[in-house]
Amino acid sequence: MRRSNGGIIGPDNVTTGGFTGVASGVWKLNEVTDLIKQSKWPEPSPFPINVTPNSARFNSASSDNLTRTSDSGNKKTFTMSFWVKRSTLGTDQVLTNITAPSGAQGRVFFEGNTEQLEFHDVSSGGSYEIRYITNRLFRDFSAWYNIVIAVDTEDGTAGDRVKIYVNGVQETSFATATQPSSGLVTSFNSGGVMEIGSQQVPAEFFGGYMSEVINVDGSQLAPTSFGEFNSGSGIWIPKTITGLTFGTNGYYLKFANSAALGTDSSGQSNNFTVNNLTSLDQSTDSPSNNFATMNPLFAGDNSAITYAEGNLKTTATNQGQKNAVSTIGVSSGKWYCEMVSRNGTNYPGFGIMDSQSVLQTSISYLGSSSDSYCMFQDGNYYTNGSAVSTGTTWGVGSIMGVAIDLDSGTKTIKFFKNGSQTHSATISTPANAYVFAVSHNDNGTITEINFGSPAYALSSGNTDANGFGNFEYAVPAGYFSLCTNNLNILE
Repeated sequence: MRRSNGGIIGPDNVTTGGFTGVASGVWKLNEVTDLIKQSKWPEPSPFPINVTPNSARFNSASSDNLTRTSDSGNKKTFTMSFWVKRSTLGTDQVLTNITAPSGAQGRVFFEGNTEQLEFHDVSSGGSYEIRYITNRLFRDFSAWYNIVIAVDTEDGTAGDRVKIYVNGVQETSFATATQPSSGLVTSFNSGGVMEIGSQQVPAEFFGGYMSEVINVDGSQLAPTSFGEFNSGSGIWIPKTITGLTFGTNGYYLKFANSAALGTDSSGQSNNFTVNNLTSLDQSTDSPSNNFATMNPLFAGDNSAITYAEGNLKTTATNQGQKNAVSTIGVSSGKWYCEMVSRNGTNYPGFGIMDSQSVLQTSISYLGSSSDSYCMFQDGNYYTNGSAVSTGTTWGVGSIMGVAIDLDSGTKTIKFFKNGSQTHSATISTPANAYVFAVSHNDNGTITEINFGSPAYALSSGNTDANGFGNFEYAVPAGYFSLCTNNLNILE
């Protein structure tokens, strides 16, 4: 049921359909009143459901990108907007690049050495005609950023010719701010090759998620054309795109069609060629519903694990116990996720640890302390260094599930193999919050995690009771996928 539509979604006396469900019938007023008194009538989410239901997951290691040879449009006035969730640091991460027929180049990217955002336009001779580098750093793997770059080189005020906004707020602090000359003809909309997620020479690619990628050819727009501040939370959120005149080279990439992720929804038919992205790279991790991923900033063993596929795939790079943890921690609620081991038989494991352990620079194996709990591939359940044999092993390709209950008087963790529960144990109240974790003990061991927006193919699909997430097996009753919409509804 949903308060925002008056509760008119379910048949009498039946709560159906979850937060975004659709059904027939009307709730009786006394029933609604009783449910509100019992705190069982859901609050509306501050994130607009289905305004941005999809993103594209770019993997830099597989050279994912979108390309299009543009037409000649307005090279002086344009606006670009991106919603971005990062997965990779340490190398230049290109959001968009254009190489004009003249050899001039325009680019928007995160600098690998500093993680600052840079927007520049370079002449065919190699000189910077525009160059802005923010003092702000972009290092958060758990957040969605809305980046808007609005240009009008004919503006009479030099400082207004380039405006950069992050989450609705104009950037005013720059390490470098090379303003364009009056009337500068840029590389953008020049008829060159436009790339999303890459620069071909030298080869640099983006690793992470993009949603609502927009170019408006011919207008310098405010960020309010693309988002708005939620009145209740104050959070900058996406809004429905309407009323824009996109212009000759304008495009609007919604990533709504998994079979054609380069489809332009602006009405201009400026579709992009899809390179190396597949239907599996369409994700429901979006600005409207931010899902947990694994966190490369985890202090312990970070250098011994590589991350890929939007930080949902982890690979150990040397021997010994190496752990990876989720970006989102929880101290209440009931939560579920799945994991699959892709290779290795040397005891990969899956479980949880208290987030205070994440701050440690050296951590032993998952399950070695009293605030961590792990099921290993050999069927042994560990906590505080002690093992309990469950008698159920699991191998490469098995789908392992873990469900944690932090609401009941007796808090528990449950493990599942291919949809069947194999073990249940009592866990302590977290000192801070629990994060989901995986353990690797073998060089080259690969695991893939599914918090509800998987990077691997499923043979079936199952959502939680609120209608969120996509899992191989049915989500245990009362448990939910770890995403912001569920956090808002349930906590």
